[in-house]
Amino acid sequence: MSVPLKDRPLAQVKEEIIDQLILNYSHGEISAQAFERRLDQAYDCSCQEQLATLVADLPLHSDPRYNSEKAARMRTPFTQSSEQVNGEKITAILSSDQRSGEWVVPKEIHLNNYLGSIELDFTNAIFSHPEVHIYVNCILGSDEIVVPENVDVQTQTTNIMGSLVNKRVSLGPRYEDKQRPRIIIHGRIILGSVEVSIKRTMKEKLKAFAFDLRDLFDGREQGKSRNRYDG
Repeated sequence: MSVPLKDRPLAQVKEEIIDQLILNYSHGEISAQAFERRLDQAYDCSCQEQLATLVADLPLHSDPRYNSEKAARMRTPFTQSSEQVNGEKITAILSSDQRSGEWVVPKEIHLNNYLGSIELDFTNAIFSHPEVHIYVNCILGSDEIVVPENVDVQTQTTNIMGSLVNKRVSLGPRYEDKQRPRIIIHGRIILGSVEVSIKRTMKEKLKAFAFDLRDLFDGREQGKSRNRYDG
């Protein structure tokens, strides 16, 4: 006997509904406008039954190709690898330093910033450790840390006439997803600033994934049609 929809975890139901929206859009069952509207509604919805109404009229429920593409493109950024880096030190004195793109994240990062600026962009980074510690020593400088939405961030800093803004707060060990990385920021901020932000939200990432999937499935179907005609 299946568990009633209203008794199932909201986050799990929401993920399944969003998967079904993307699947049907990628196969041309709904328009781009309808997909974006329903996706926005799914994110705002806090009721399992209301979520179900968003896909009640859609014919497709599953597709092995969708699952494989999602696993390949939307995987968690934690990758256990032999290319592990244990520590790295970045110093900026009256200068700037930026790290972005695909880079292997070490277990510890030490930032020494004196009247400078440092940016760490983890959007496309490869995490080889489940927990990363960033030690900041920011004096009259600015540190910017950009993370994807599926990376948790906790802060344990001492601020002396400085500011810390964390827009990706972790809910703590009780609510943590053990399958995704966690960044813990330590250290001191004196007359400086440290900001943690998200460059692209999960909703934006899902939209991009859906659009790419539509192009991919369209290309495959057109290829099959040409093969049948040529045969």
